Amino acid sequence: MASKQVLLLAAAAVVASLAAQASAEVYMVGGSAGWTLKYPSSWTDGKNFTTGDSLVFTYTAGQHTVVEVTGAGFKACNMTGNAMLGSWNSGSDTIKLDTAGRRWFICGVGSHCTQGMKLLVVTTGDNKTSSASLNYNVGAGAAALVAGAAAALLF
Repeated sequence: MASKQVLLLAAAAVVASLAAQASAEVYMVGGSAGWTLKYPSSWTDGKNFTTGDSLVFTYTAGQHTVVEVTGAGFKACNMTGNAMLGSWNSGSDTIKLDTAGRRWFICGVGSHCTQGMKLLVVTTGDNKTSSASLNYNVGAGAAALVAGAAAALLF
C-alpha cells in the first residue's frame, strides 16, 4: 500500500508541474509594434513576469538585435566583454524567463540602445512553473494518462 501512495504522490507532482507549465505567459515585447526604436519604455508597466514565462522579440532582422547584458552594461549601453550575456538576431527570438531576478536586454545596432531601445525585466519565482521545471513539453493528454495510471494503481 505504501508504494501505491508514493506512486500517487509522484503522479500528482507531475500533473501539478504540467498544469503549472500550461499557465506560463508568452509576452510579445513592445506589443503589436514589436521590438523597434518606437518601443514604449512603459511596456512592462502592469505586467507580472514569473519564472516559466517567455519574451518574444519580433523585429526586422538586420535592422535590430537583442542582446542580454549585465546591469552595468544596460546602464551604459555596453555590450562588450563581460557585459554581454547572450545575443539573438533572427527577427523572432523567444527567451524563456527560467530564473527569478533581473534581466537586461538592449538593441546592439548603432545608437539604438542610447535612443531607448532597452528592456529591464524583473522575474519573480511565483511558481507558475516548478522551480525544477521540465525540459520538455508534455501535452494535457499525457498528464491525464499519468493521473489515470496512478488512480488505477490504487484500485
